[in-house]
Amino acid sequence: MTTDIRLAFAHPEERAEATASADPRDRISLRDHVVEVEIGAFQAERGTTQRIRFNVVVEVRPHPAPIDDDVDRILSYDRITEAIAAELGAARLNLLETLAARVAERILAEPQAMRVFVRIEKLDRGPGALGVEIVRSRAEAPLRAVRADGVEAALHPLVVFLDNAAIAAPDLPARLTVLEARGLPLILTVGLPDGASPRSAAKAAQRRIDLLAIEQNGWVLAGRDRRCVVVSSRTEIDWAMKHGQTVVWAPSKLVLDAVDGPGAHDPVALALWLAETLAADRFVVHGHVSVPAGSRVPVERLEG
Repeated sequence: MTTDIRLAFAHPEERAEATASADPRDRISLRDHVVEVEIGAFQAERGTTQRIRFNVVVEVRPHPAPIDDDVDRILSYDRITEAIAAELGAARLNLLETLAARVAERILAEPQAMRVFVRIEKLDRGPGALGVEIVRSRAEAPLRAVRADGVEAALHPLVVFLDNAAIAAPDLPARLTVLEARGLPLILTVGLPDGASPRSAAKAAQRRIDLLAIEQNGWVLAGRDRRCVVVSSRTEIDWAMKHGQTVVWAPSKLVLDAVDGPGAHDPVALALWLAETLAADRFVVHGHVSVPAGSRVPVERLEG
C-alpha cells in the first residue's frame, strides 16, 4: 500500500517504470510544462485564465534503422508540446479529464508512441495542485475505417473463444455463419489441443510451448472451414477487420511483443486480453470454460 501511494503521487516517469514489462521500452518525458489557459466547469473559471501544468511520459518503440543523430527518426519532444497546444487551441474545455484524453489520443497517433502517461494539474485553484492523471495505450485505441457511406467509424470486433468440442462439432460451419451474421469483424480464438503437450521446467520455455500449441489448434480450426485464415500480427488483424475476413488468432507474436502483455497463461484469459486490446464489442465463449472476472468488454456465453 505504501508503494502504491508513493507511485500515485510520483512523477509519471516512476509509474511508467514501475509498470513496465520485463522488456521495457524507451521513454521520453516532458516535465513541469506550464501554460495559461481558460478551462473549467465553474462560473468563476469562465472569462479568466489559469495556470495548468503538464507532465507527460511516452513509451516508444525503437526505430528499425540506426538513429544516426537524425531528429526525423525519433519522436520529438516538440510533438508532445504541439499535441498540448493543438488540443488547447481546438476548443474551450470544462474538464481536465477530457483534455488529458485528447492529448493522449493525439500523441498515440504518432507511429512510435506505444503508451502515454498524462498528468495535468491546476495550479491556481487552491493552496495545492489539483489534477488528474491517465494512462492510455495504443492497444486500447479501436481501429477506425471508412464505412460505405463515407463516414469514418471505430471497428469493434466480435472475439469468440471456441473450445475443442465446438471446433470438432459437425455444425461448426453453421455456427460460424450465425456469428458472421451479426455484421461485426469476427476473430476466433482457441485453447490448447486435447492430449499431453511437451513440458519444460523453465517458465519462459513452457510459455512459448503453450502458445505454439494454441497456434497448432488454430490451424486445426482453420482446416475445418475455408473462411478461417490464421493471423498473428496486429497488422494482419487490422487488415482482416477492415475487409470483413474471418480470422483465427495465433497468439505468440502479439503476446510476447506486448508492452502490457497478459500475465496469465490460460487460453481463455489470453483471448479475453485480445478482446480488451481490440476494444471488442463483446467476448463470446463456446463451451464450459471459466472466464476471468472483471472483463472490460461484455461477455456472452453460448452453450453447446
